[in-house]
Amino acid sequence: MIRLGGHGVDADPAGDPLEFAKAHKRFGYGAAYCPPVDLNDAARLRAIEQAFAAENVKIAELGIWKNITAVEPEVRQSHQARAIECLAIADEVDAGCAVTYIGTYEPNSDYAPHPKNLSAEAFDLAVVTVRRIIDSVKPKRAKFALEMMQYALPDSVDCYLDLIRAVDRPAFAAHVDPVNLIMTPRTYYNTTGLLNEIFSKLGNFIVSCHAKDITLYHQAALHLDEVMIGDGPMDYAAFLREIERLGRDVPLMLEHLEHADYGIARDRVFGFGDAAGIGFVNRA
Repeated sequence: MIRLGGHGVDADPAGDPLEFAKAHKRFGYGAAYCPPVDLNDAARLRAIEQAFAAENVKIAELGIWKNITAVEPEVRQSHQARAIECLAIADEVDAGCAVTYIGTYEPNSDYAPHPKNLSAEAFDLAVVTVRRIIDSVKPKRAKFALEMMQYALPDSVDCYLDLIRAVDRPAFAAHVDPVNLIMTPRTYYNTTGLLNEIFSKLGNFIVSCHAKDITLYHQAALHLDEVMIGDGPMDYAAFLREIERLGRDVPLMLEHLEHADYGIARDRVFGFGDAAGIGFVNRA
């Protein structure tokens, strides 16, 4: 049984945690993004953890989405402080992970392309930064993870594995977004091979996954865009089988959709699961 999650539920994320958790279960979700909460609000932290556990909905991840290696010292300090806070919150509510992109060398940006983003210097900076965040929190349950990116590290499966080995912290884990690693037509036409590589090399470290799809346009310059699940080449039967094969609660999270489209994406993933003989936690 796989835990599918995402946005699109009809409940206020900043409201009653139990109602928010129940809304996820009604929607057929077995996983959720962490609702907003302050690290100093002990009562709400406990309420969130208890509510989602009671409804059998796993809190998959807490998104940080800050440039934690920003070139501006004051921005870098602020964003790393937010990352530390988010990892601590994730640990308090028993979320699977706190996740962010590593960032960029481009000034005044969170993740814009820059020639140094994929350099050896960027790799070393990522290692130091991830260690600093994890060592500041010392989480007991939640993991810290980086988003796979096209023009920031980790930009490949082997790069992610190298980072995990270099960081050398049990709390550093892998977050999987295979669409973000589709950067050439060869990969676009062989998503099954990409998924096999991801799960064979990173399987023991994976804590959460993102679900989306992509399309390749007929243009003189290579152009790729995100599309609705099922409208692109992503082999969701293979994706679901690889997650199920892990034998752990590794959620698959829908993202980047309009509110009304989450139901469509959910049903498409359910359909892929039906065809592959794979079930979903809390599916009605």
